[in-house]
Amino acid sequence: MSYTIQQIAQVLKSKSPVTGEGLIDHILTDSRQLTFPSTTIFFALKGARRDGHIFIEELYEKGVRYFVISDPVNQDAFPDAVFIEVSNTLIALQTLAGFQRKQFNIPVIGITGSNGKTIVKEWLSQLLHDDYRILRSPKSYNSQIGVPLSVWPLNESHQLAIFEAGISQSGEMERLKKVIEPTIGIFTNIGSAHSEGFLNNRQKVNEKLRLFTDVSYLIYCKDDPEVQQAVAALWQQLSKGQGTPFTIINWSTVSEASLQILTLYKDEGKTLISAVWKGETIDVSIPFTDAASIENAIHCWCLLLHLGISSAIIKKRMAQLIPVAMRLELKKGINHCSIINDSYSADLNSLKIALDFLTQQRQQEKSTVILSDILESGLPEKELYQQVAAALQQRQVTRLIGIGERITLNRGLFDQVQGMETLFFKTTENFLAAFQQLTFKEETVLLKGARVFAFEQIDRLLVQQQHQTLLEINLNALISNVKQYQQLLKPGVKVMAMVKAFAYGGGSFEIARVLQYHKIDYLAVAYTDEGVALRKAGIHLPIMVMNVEDAGFDALLQYNLEPDLYSIDLVKTFADFLSKQGIRHFPVHIELETGMNRLGIAGNELPVLSELLLTDLFKVQSVFSHLVASEDQKQDDFTQKQLQLFTEYADKISALVPYGFLRHIANTSGISRHPELQLDMVRLGIGMYGIDDNQKALQEVSTLRSTVAQIKKVAKGESVGYGHKEVLDKNTTIATIRIGYADGYPRNLSYGVGKVWVNGVIAPVIGTVCMDMTMVDISEAGNVKEGDTVILFGKEISVKQVAQWAQTIPYEILTGVSTRVKRVYFEE
Repeated sequence: MSYTIQQIAQVLKSKSPVTGEGLIDHILTDSRQLTFPSTTIFFALKGARRDGHIFIEELYEKGVRYFVISDPVNQDAFPDAVFIEVSNTLIALQTLAGFQRKQFNIPVIGITGSNGKTIVKEWLSQLLHDDYRILRSPKSYNSQIGVPLSVWPLNESHQLAIFEAGISQSGEMERLKKVIEPTIGIFTNIGSAHSEGFLNNRQKVNEKLRLFTDVSYLIYCKDDPEVQQAVAALWQQLSKGQGTPFTIINWSTVSEASLQILTLYKDEGKTLISAVWKGETIDVSIPFTDAASIENAIHCWCLLLHLGISSAIIKKRMAQLIPVAMRLELKKGINHCSIINDSYSADLNSLKIALDFLTQQRQQEKSTVILSDILESGLPEKELYQQVAAALQQRQVTRLIGIGERITLNRGLFDQVQGMETLFFKTTENFLAAFQQLTFKEETVLLKGARVFAFEQIDRLLVQQQHQTLLEINLNALISNVKQYQQLLKPGVKVMAMVKAFAYGGGSFEIARVLQYHKIDYLAVAYTDEGVALRKAGIHLPIMVMNVEDAGFDALLQYNLEPDLYSIDLVKTFADFLSKQGIRHFPVHIELETGMNRLGIAGNELPVLSELLLTDLFKVQSVFSHLVASEDQKQDDFTQKQLQLFTEYADKISALVPYGFLRHIANTSGISRHPELQLDMVRLGIGMYGIDDNQKALQEVSTLRSTVAQIKKVAKGESVGYGHKEVLDKNTTIATIRIGYADGYPRNLSYGVGKVWVNGVIAPVIGTVCMDMTMVDISEAGNVKEGDTVILFGKEISVKQVAQWAQTIPYEILTGVSTRVKRVYFEE
């Protein structure tokens, strides 16, 4: 639907008169995702660290003319723009989306709970797509911003909508309810996620249930007493005149329920579930055996039964459920390509998300999108593919390979995109037959296809065969951690992200790309060649090089890298170099010695430094020092002494140079424990990866995983591994896993010191860690099979725990993971 700007102003109750005309089709909250400027309205949202109002000028230059603001704007600077003034732009966004929702009288399913929301939503879409034209939340868009963005595309063609809602603190669900207005509710479960925002579990349950105060039906599992009590209390409250009570559709494995589960029989990767529904015994089979999948599937089963779908059709569809890819993965491909696989669905919203990930992680100049038909979008076909073409053009995609009859029929819309090569195939089989004649080399490739097109066959052709030991990097967790620290900072304090040492083992370029996309202020690397590699890869953020050598001076100039000048001799040498090159005002950073006694200019050397800085060769960007023990409460007096020295030295430099510069001394622990050390900028390192005892909400970013190569039964009295030192005192089942000290798994984790996670059990290392293999005792681990996944560190076993076993620090474990271990980057 389109709205006039006047209609939107009226809905949002603009605080000042709005003049001007125009139709609005699109809403925008992220300036990087602009596609249709002339019909877009931008909501200038204000976050903890970033204010959307600062992007108004940029968007105006790109053609946007409609803005929702909460802060004063010099409107004379934007002569033909229309501004709607509100008190709170986020509430305005939710209000507009809520107004849009009220225009349609269709079934709307609202899903909330601690876990399983996205899985249930995606499975319902799989199960119901033959019966309804469905709009659903893209990926896990369930936040205060994500929910209104999910609801906005609702239009006359949709027959059913499925939205998920997630909250992290009290008061949030009431706002999301007004946007979604569900008619059917599904409560998945209650767990520990986001508990820090609530007094206790019961408050969290009650808050989540606020989504369902006006639903006609509520689906949930009654086996959790806390959930059952909360639902009963809400039902009683509504029945006493505070609303209309919903009809309960519950299920249980232990007591009488709407759907009473009788048996769960697991066999060969499948689970047969039998139950009683309205007095009739029915059953389904699902291709999963884990408890979470069974729970999610039963929620879906309840809804299908409620909708009146026949048991025979339900049985057929449930047996065909497929796993939901919860994340976008970046993998190494053939011929130096990078492959992004998002081939489990194809709809307009998720396509834009995938294209944004492509833009964020684009590693080569060329980019190819392999895209299937987009099914059941709810838009007229020509309009749909016009929007797709515009999205590809806006992200500067250089090649489109379309697969499917509908996209091929609309090829003319894509042929009009300047600078984009196009190829079309009516089926995936046609593409596979032509694959050998196609060229994929040194480009980033996005696979985006509806599941019926079986793009996994294409993925197998494009992805480089990998050593089965992988280091997975969760980019969502990385950014979440960064935001945790940003929330601790005072307004205006900048962040320098440390990406030295291959970004703590995570991959410098990939990490730098996501940090740049999220508008970090500065990067720091250890050596010049690391900075050069980032520049060659398209990183344009300012980069400080912390360990500069004379041989790298030319590269500093060529690639606009900023050296850390940590000694008087280095200052003199670099000054001579700049003078010979005729360079003036080159950006540099001055490192001061305040107690680390590693690198840095001492206080008694400041007079000499001052003379050198009085020339016009340098432009001092920042002055900084290193904290020795900011994490240790016992050393807080020494930390304060360092601050005093640093302030004294920096003040002396400031008195001499005729301009301002940034001051920074706080590292990760300094940010957490010493707010007074924030100054103008902070340096964030290991905390980005989830390692900081002072921040409990951080997430592990890195997961080191391998697989079982072989399983053996070894008799009592035999030995395992080199040296004949580990002689077994009992019959033991061992698994040999594909990782060793050449991969970075420390050899001192031998003989039971180290442990791994396999099949839900912690299993000790047995014998010596070998160069390429490690043996573990899986006698207590149940039915482990060859090929099963083994976690060396991650969510299951923290890298900090592994470091303690190895008698070292997490830095060493992370940076020690060998480059032969493939890195896989993903967003959920």
